[in-house]
Amino acid sequence: MFCRRHIGSNFLRAFKVPQLQKLVVNIGYSRTVEEYNINCKRLDAIGLRHWVLTFDEGHQWGHMTTNLVECINPVLKGARNLPVLVLLVRATYYRLNELFTRKSAETHERKHAGFTYSRIEENMQQAGNIVVHRFDRRNEVFEVCKMISRKVLVVHLTRRACDCGHFQVERLPCRHVITCCANQRLDWQLYVHDVYKITEIRKVYRSEFTLLGDPETWPAYEGPTLVAIPALRRTLKGRPKLTRYLNGMDSRDMRGPRICRFCSAQGHSRSRCPQRPGPSAAGDDAGT
Repeated sequence: MFCRRHIGSNFLRAFKVPQLQKLVVNIGYSRTVEEYNINCKRLDAIGLRHWVLTFDEGHQWGHMTTNLVECINPVLKGARNLPVLVLLVRATYYRLNELFTRKSAETHERKHAGFTYSRIEENMQQAGNIVVHRFDRRNEVFEVCKMISRKVLVVHLTRRACDCGHFQVERLPCRHVITCCANQRLDWQLYVHDVYKITEIRKVYRSEFTLLGDPETWPAYEGPTLVAIPALRRTLKGRPKLTRYLNGMDSRDMRGPRICRFCSAQGHSRSRCPQRPGPSAAGDDAGT
């Protein structure tokens, strides 16, 4: 038997989609065949191309999380709580300028230093203990066999495909492709997609930000006036939380509703139970 909680945690760690994690856990908790069929239909309704790499039509490039987009959050952290008018805009603008300037310098240094991606370096280290058999040199078709597992895979360099799936999904040479290139004295860099090349990355950061100057020298603004919606105003007391780290085992969807250990009711804890006697009640009992 397998623990449903750990299955959900492992699923979340692999796919990083809390909505799918909840559906998978619900499937495990299905008590009837009808309930199982309903939960499976909900999972199938999402569509495989939205969360399965082999059906994503090549749009995810091997990325299973939103970290590629969320990496900008640390750059803007701290500026989100500033006043909107001047400080927020200026802080965001200058932080983005600092990011682009630093990344532009880094890519310039990497170009002259001969930068190699860590994923390719890892594949090079794991390229040993693989036997290569050439079948079609003109079309660059090879059969590789892992000496430890004895698993046989087919590598087609012309089609840029490997049976392991990493080559066509990530567009980077996998360990089997690197082994075939080394065996036939081919340059593995020819099979790296252009999007990974330093020349393409430099194009992202080549744009320069314009100097803002003194705000008093700015031209007068002419346009619509933005009015804040009072209903969207933050009403919580205290400072907003800047960072919150969640684990798959700590997910609210996995734990379910909070149950009080004093009255067994849902929605509150034992320390905040309304039926729990206070200090005054305890003192009265002691006096009697």
